Amino acid sequence: MTARTCDFRGARLLPSPNHGERAGGRNPDMILLHYTGMETAASALDWLCREESQVSSHYFVHEDGRVDQLVAEERRAWHAGKSSWKGETDINSCSIGIEIANAGHPGGLPDFPEAQIEAVVELCRDCGQRWSIAPERVLAHSDVAPIRKVDPGEKFPWHVLHAKGVGHWVEPAPVGGGRFFQRGDRGQPVEAIQSLLSLYGYSIEVTGDFCEKTEGAVAAFQRHFRQARVDGIADVSTIDTLHRLLSALPNLSV
Repeated sequence: MTARTCDFRGARLLPSPNHGERAGGRNPDMILLHYTGMETAASALDWLCREESQVSSHYFVHEDGRVDQLVAEERRAWHAGKSSWKGETDINSCSIGIEIANAGHPGGLPDFPEAQIEAVVELCRDCGQRWSIAPERVLAHSDVAPIRKVDPGEKFPWHVLHAKGVGHWVEPAPVGGGRFFQRGDRGQPVEAIQSLLSLYGYSIEVTGDFCEKTEGAVAAFQRHFRQARVDGIADVSTIDTLHRLLSALPNLSV
């Protein structure tokens, strides 16, 4: 991105002062999706462009599908905060951050307009192709920061993105009965659940203790991949969906 051009041709240039060098000069290999969680798009955009906020993203997608570029893709935007994925803790240095204008949980989880989702798809496809980003590296803020963050939320249509060539997805198993595991449970089955979550990328220790962090990782997984019920309980539906996601990854057998 120069003073006159954007990395994404469909974007309008609206520079934010909040950015720095990517650690080690690395290229982005992840796309991280957020919702703004503020009452209006205008107030969120204003905040991302204020130096005092110390936050930013590479892109901002309006409800009507307009896209603004705030930070050049080669630069490190400040959007992920304290986060981790597959052992990587400097998520800002390896990701492209996309803020999606939506009031989120504070605003009652409004739907994402069709025009907005179409723009997100086009933007993600463009970034993914230029940087060779793997589908399973298109993630939610809540994936890399369970408990601390819940965006873009359980109403974000990941299945629509996947149908149009963006992200990793399998049809979630229906919510039903059967054995489940929850906070306070211990033992080998809990170790197995923790191992599967860790193998997919979630930051979780394999201890055999279904602790707060395990509950948070399960809820984050559900918020992305099994949205019908987000309760942090590892039921049959959650475990089956997780196992099939792992089985669908290239060069990985479970």
